Amino acid sequence: MAKLIVTWKRSAIGRNYRQGLTIRALGLRKLNQTVVHQDTPQIRGMIRKVEHLVEWTLEE
Repeated sequence: MAKLIVTWKRSAIGRNYRQGLTIRALGLRKLNQTVVHQDTPQIRGMIRKVEHLVEWTLEE
């Protein structure tokens, strides 16, 4: 199964509270931190909600 590499690039300060919760749910704690997740529809949905705050790539 493919993996998603997600990096937190922009601060969630001043953003909607739920976007901050989504960042935390993705396992991101600090700016410029990178996490790896399985490519599932649930993770894709979370990334879509905070796409303006993160960068992501698909790793086969």
